[in-house]
Amino acid sequence: MAENRISRDMDTREASSRPKSWAPPSLLPEVNQEPGYSYRWIRISTLGTPDVNNISSKLREGWEPVKASEHPEAFTMADPNSRFKDSIESGGLILCKTPSEFVAQRTAHYQKLTEDNVASVDNNYMRENDPRMPMFKDKKTQVTFGKGLVK
Repeated sequence: MAENRISRDMDTREASSRPKSWAPPSLLPEVNQEPGYSYRWIRISTLGTPDVNNISSKLREGWEPVKASEHPEAFTMADPNSRFKDSIESGGLILCKTPSEFVAQRTAHYQKLTEDNVASVDNNYMRENDPRMPMFKDKKTQVTFGKGLVK
């Protein structure tokens, strides 16, 4: 009876593991990011029509195209008619980088604009408030746990 059993040496984890499944590749290549820089894919064309305004504004913001020689792991087939030679392009997008401080400053700038806009809308709305008929009624509730007051 013991002769029909398979020895433990023959039973391996690889033999009982699940088969690997295929997954579609990501649309944009991944890059090894340098510390201190932020990366972003920026549109340079839509349906073959160049988007000069978009790329120009991004270059003025401080984004610069990443050279394919800097990140060979992300290099794809180069477009022979490209305006950006030796750059990483994919489907009308170009990989760009900028110092992380610029991204933080840009985020802070737009956060302040958003807060100012919200304050302006609130002030304009609350200007119509009348104490005889308030737009917002302050409700104060109190939640207690336990048996209440002990005497």
